[in-house]
Amino acid sequence: MSERKVRVRFAPSPTGPLHIGGVRTALYNYLFARQHGGDFVFRIEDTDSHRFVPGAEDYIIESFKWLGIKFDEGVSFGGDHGPYRQSERRKIYKKYVQELLDNGKAYLAFDTPEELEKKREEIKNFQYDAHTRMSMRNSLSLPKEEVEQLLADDAQYTVRFKVEPGEEIHVNDLIRGDVCVKSDILDDKVLYKSADELPTYHLANIVDDHLMEITHVIRGEEWLPSAPLHVLLYKAFGWEDTMPRFAHLPLLLKPEGKGKLSKRDGDRLGFPVFPLEWHDPKTGEVSSGYRESGYFSEAVVNFLALLGWNPGTDQELFTLDELIKAFDITKCSKSGAKFDYQKGIWFNHEYILRKSDEEIATIFAPIVANNGVDESFDRVKQVVHLMKDRVNFVKELWPLCAFFFIAPTSYDEKTTKKRWKEFSAQQMRELIEVLKGIDNFSVESQEPVVEQWIADKGYKMGDVMNAWRLALVGIGKGPGMFDISTFLGKEETIRRMQKAIETLG
Repeated sequence: MSERKVRVRFAPSPTGPLHIGGVRTALYNYLFARQHGGDFVFRIEDTDSHRFVPGAEDYIIESFKWLGIKFDEGVSFGGDHGPYRQSERRKIYKKYVQELLDNGKAYLAFDTPEELEKKREEIKNFQYDAHTRMSMRNSLSLPKEEVEQLLADDAQYTVRFKVEPGEEIHVNDLIRGDVCVKSDILDDKVLYKSADELPTYHLANIVDDHLMEITHVIRGEEWLPSAPLHVLLYKAFGWEDTMPRFAHLPLLLKPEGKGKLSKRDGDRLGFPVFPLEWHDPKTGEVSSGYRESGYFSEAVVNFLALLGWNPGTDQELFTLDELIKAFDITKCSKSGAKFDYQKGIWFNHEYILRKSDEEIATIFAPIVANNGVDESFDRVKQVVHLMKDRVNFVKELWPLCAFFFIAPTSYDEKTTKKRWKEFSAQQMRELIEVLKGIDNFSVESQEPVVEQWIADKGYKMGDVMNAWRLALVGIGKGPGMFDISTFLGKEETIRRMQKAIETLG
């Protein structure tokens, strides 16, 4: 195993939008592959044609493009192990189904859905296995002639895997260690259905992983119960030497910590559970996405990486390259990871701070323009510099920053009551005269002159500054007053002050 090149895969089904749990699984596969200089394969598992949703495959590819998680080969990426879409591999699977039948490792079952349902009603917790198979209609219990006649009559059948009882099956899991299961608890799983000439997940998965030379299968905890069957299938084909190592990742849990994270949790608490916005082609329903909600892809990746894995240090902010170096699949948690969506918001805030003013201004400038303001990029960048540390999302900047571009037309009642005193109008008139006398209207020039005037007059700094803020902003919020007045310039600053004096008296 150690001599083989590491090859991992992410194999979603195109049955709808990609859940954030699936994104995390793909991310861990990607980090593992990059860390070991291996390949990351993208496979589409579309054997269940009834559940196919148009647009889902393109959505999944677009999601990873946005997230910056790159595949080395697979659907739409090319490669030497194709085709990578399971629906295009029918002939390949048929060959391996036949091999299992020829070697007595599988058998044909002709039971109808109605017959199976009747059996379930008769026997509590019915399981199609070594104890019940001879009482069912299959090629093990029926005479050879009858089986041949059924096939000649085109009777529908399934191919079931023959699980031998009394075996101990060991799954060597990189996260959970040795998982031992008795074969008696497994049923004879359906591997192939003649109705659509397609294999089930279990057979297609094993055959594909073997032929695509997958060395490690890193997937969600929900697949752990199927791992013993997959081990048996590898043995049935005689592929023990190339059996991949398994790693079953912890579930993503609801923010409260009980139960698996679902779309309903996102709807209930107001956070996305999909990477991109999803438009359901059947219902027309629109589900929110991290991209459209204003998250940076790097913040989402960083947030997800730490859900169920701990670097063993206090570091929380990682670039993708840093994650690749630090990631250790064996350090993943065995228990579920609580989906702390507030922490996701915190990460986005941290990435706003990490990004340059220019990057944030590039996103913010169109928002300014959409609000009817014709402002230079350089001026927008100045506002970003003053205000970006106050928001979690770029879209939150406009309500906080609008006053830089548009003079207040009204004054917050509560602030006015508290901050505009009977002497405020007089102080503002005096301050206008002081400001008129300052030639260089920079922060450095204004600050000492204004502060000296306040001291000379014996005024309280708070009284002057609070009234001045109300005059320029319309509310008691914003950055430093000299930052605001410098940005507005002398003319606009004085104009706003005169308007406030007229309005507030």
